[in-house]
Amino acid sequence: MQMDKPAVLCFTASAEETAARVASTVDGQLLLRGRDFEDVAETARSLFAARRPLIGVCASGILIRALAPMLGDKWTEPPVISVAEDGSSVAPLLGGHRGANRLAAEIAAALDGHAAITTASDLSLGVALDDPPDGWRLVSRDMVKPVTAALLGGGKAQVLGDGAWADQLRAALGADAAPEPSGAVSVRADGGLAEIVYRQQNLVLGVGCARGADPEEAVDLARRTLAAVDAPKASVACVASIDLKSDEAAVHAVAAFLDVPALFFPAERLEAETPRLANPSEVVFAEVGCHGVAEGAALASVGPEGRLLVEKRKTANVTCALAEAPLPLTEPPGGARGRLSVVGVGPGWADWRTPEASRLVADAQELVGYGLYIDLLGPLGAGKPRQDFPLGGEEDRCRHALERAGEGRNVALICSGDAGIYAMGALVMELMDRPTEEGGVSAEAKRVEIINAPGVSALQAASARAGALLGHDFCAISLSDLLTPRDQIVKRLHAAAEGDFVIAFYNPVSKRRRTLLAEAREILLKHRPAETPVLLASNLGRPGETLRRRTLSTLEVDEVDMLTVVLVGASQSRAFATGDRSAGAEGSYIYTPRGYARKIDGDLSE
Repeated sequence: MQMDKPAVLCFTASAEETAARVASTVDGQLLLRGRDFEDVAETARSLFAARRPLIGVCASGILIRALAPMLGDKWTEPPVISVAEDGSSVAPLLGGHRGANRLAAEIAAALDGHAAITTASDLSLGVALDDPPDGWRLVSRDMVKPVTAALLGGGKAQVLGDGAWADQLRAALGADAAPEPSGAVSVRADGGLAEIVYRQQNLVLGVGCARGADPEEAVDLARRTLAAVDAPKASVACVASIDLKSDEAAVHAVAAFLDVPALFFPAERLEAETPRLANPSEVVFAEVGCHGVAEGAALASVGPEGRLLVEKRKTANVTCALAEAPLPLTEPPGGARGRLSVVGVGPGWADWRTPEASRLVADAQELVGYGLYIDLLGPLGAGKPRQDFPLGGEEDRCRHALERAGEGRNVALICSGDAGIYAMGALVMELMDRPTEEGGVSAEAKRVEIINAPGVSALQAASARAGALLGHDFCAISLSDLLTPRDQIVKRLHAAAEGDFVIAFYNPVSKRRRTLLAEAREILLKHRPAETPVLLASNLGRPGETLRRRTLSTLEVDEVDMLTVVLVGASQSRAFATGDRSAGAEGSYIYTPRGYARKIDGDLSE
């Protein structure tokens, strides 16, 4: 089982030596955190949300209390292990059969401690039936529990199949030899009908397609290609194609249908397979630079000892071929499609970062962004290669991220707030949309997978902190005239004022720009009361967070800086005092009613 690099969490000086030994043993990342429980808990939750294996050199209860609200699906949760400060005991708490038991045993051996493994199948059967070795796939997951229960109840094990995995199962379960055709292994309890089935993953499906081919057409051909030799889906290790097709939905649809990765080769690598092709084509060579895509990619994946099992089959727009390797393919060759994750990490507080954003950052091979935004990731970004760009370097930042992804890397472009709201999401799209010769990115970069991960925007965070100022219709206007002509900004100000929208002002001032916010105030005063509530929110979700309540008439430009978002209420927006002086904005909640008063007062008919 492939796992991400484990994070080793330590927050007491007395545990640092043990934590360093643990990190060295498992090739993990050592994270020394402050002694405050909330700091440790926030870090643990962030890593857990990113599905990162987590080893805490601390009491088990600390990890349990921190992670309890997040527990859900045992099949997707990462391994979680607690290690006593003196290394005497190592307890896998979660993910025992997804690496935690193995890691615990490895750590305990290195520390001369005890691995407190409690998983019944490991203790009584000596093997984890739901955790086959790399190159094998568990087909009948729902059968694991009844078969395990029967074996624990005294049933005699029957193991069918041959090879190393079958031999390991027989040795652990005390079963007699009962070979069957290679490629499948199954376990059942004597007299029971339930059966656990594993399939050897030694097949590769090569796929070629015309530009824009129908994904359903590709999946149907893949299904028929496998059926030609009664090959089970579970035996396929990957889908392979030429890198020119790495952005084709049809190829990725086949990979999704088979639940395997899609891997890609350059044309010159596929051309090297020409002597082994059953159906070389000069037409294909003229189009893509190799004599066969489907057959060539399948053969390149299974290596020189592999063979073509099903020659090229084709429809109007898709080709498929199937190749077989002599052994399970634990790490098929070929490169994955490059990925750029445009990640909005929220205002900065880890609890406001979505689990998706955390997973994408954890999965990324490298990080790109404004240095402060990467720093806000804290332990989630620690130890990852990063490329920092200054303010003003937005285009260079996005180009670099796209081109690195175009080289086949998994890159995360880090933005504060929501990446699609006055951030890098739109610039990434623009660079992808432009022709390469007109300032766009390279052809390779245009083929990368783009994932836009939303985050909590400044306007959302400010409204929530202060009450519900965005409770009715609202808009956002940037007051920066660096990229938008000033007359367009003024036109939008008048329209928003006349429309009586709640307005969130982004980029309200800078050292050079000091007049547009004052002009916006004067425009708004012509359309809404002077007492209209205004919220000045700075450093949201970060140390030094401040919320200040003003009115439209008392708003002063000198109170606002580049880290402040300004929210101006509509004519119906209200503020009221609360007894909790730490709540809202300076002891007041600010909100915009949506019209429920008419219903509450009985003015609306049912």
